[in-house]
Amino acid sequence: MRAALIVIAGTLIALSGCSSGASTAPRADSTAPVLVPGRPGEQARTLPPGEAATAVPAPTANAADITYVQDMVLHHRQALDMAILAPTRADSTKLKSLADRIKAAQGPEIQFMSTWLTQQGQKVPDHHAAHGDMPGMATPEQMAALKAAKGKDFDRLFLELMIKHHLGALEMSEKVLTDGSHIKIEELATDVSVTQTAEIRRMQEMQAALR
Repeated sequence: MRAALIVIAGTLIALSGCSSGASTAPRADSTAPVLVPGRPGEQARTLPPGEAATAVPAPTANAADITYVQDMVLHHRQALDMAILAPTRADSTKLKSLADRIKAAQGPEIQFMSTWLTQQGQKVPDHHAAHGDMPGMATPEQMAALKAAKGKDFDRLFLELMIKHHLGALEMSEKVLTDGSHIKIEELATDVSVTQTAEIRRMQEMQAALR
């Protein structure tokens, strides 16, 4: 879902005087309103042309974009650490399939974010960087418990931790969609929101089946 501008405009055809017998080329009415589609769950807005230009995400990054990408690299890495445990520890075939989809989506996103940070002249977090109070992150104790669990116990703990993890990613994405400025990061945050919202629904269904 990428922000786009749909110009709702008619064309005005002005006829020249009878002496020339020629007509001018059609032109877009410069006072036509501009419809700006909202982000997921938001209504579209109609803006006058003068305001529409500032509603388009910029190709330059601000501090919110940089913080989001650096934090999300760490966030995604932990999701992969959790997902790679599923093939040998999970009981549910559906959970194993979900974990595989998480790896398939978030692995390339980590690569994209790392490349983007380098292009911006920013530091890519190392694998041992502290994540502080980042939303949804599992504690070292929770990760140790997940690594020790097997079968349905693993499934329950994995779903509990991964749902919380995904909710944290949604919170982070919502913030950058409000505060960020770079169009590529808006696109990334929108994709993360859509993908992980769908995965949360699947995991909640799996949780219900385990009760």
